[in-house]
Amino acid sequence: MSEHPSGDQRFKLLEATMKRHQYTADALLEVLHTAQELFGSLSPDLLWFVSQKLDVPPSRVYGVATFYHFFTLQPKGRHTCVVCLGTACYVKGAGVILTAVEEALGIKSGGTAPDHSLSLDVARCLGACGTAPAGVVDGAVRGHLEAQPLIEDLRRRVAQGTE
Repeated sequence: MSEHPSGDQRFKLLEATMKRHQYTADALLEVLHTAQELFGSLSPDLLWFVSQKLDVPPSRVYGVATFYHFFTLQPKGRHTCVVCLGTACYVKGAGVILTAVEEALGIKSGGTAPDHSLSLDVARCLGACGTAPAGVVDGAVRGHLEAQPLIEDLRRRVAQGTE
């Protein structure tokens, strides 16, 4: 393991994951997951670093990072809200809920508040169709979402800072 020129110890931890997987291309998902946990998002420089260390074309690394919804190329807010727009959720009003949240909180889907307090995203399916409309707030899956209670909860979380 070599020292990263920046001296950032997170690169050392990331390389430990790569070494554990013997720097194989098959470890790309695991390595990207670790990278995002360590750095918060996958910057172009970080994707390039992974590409070079795993000897995987940069286009493949970028393709994987943009294909899966749980990877992000932009820093996320302290709190996150993901609204499912899969068929069952959409039919039960997820689109209306998303629009209400966007308007009430002034954040567009895929965006983050300027103060980095909240990020709002969508997913194509969370696999929680039986509880549609569903979403994920700060990592916890929620079913039977309603716009106003969701907005109030998000406002409370943001007002309380880190929860």
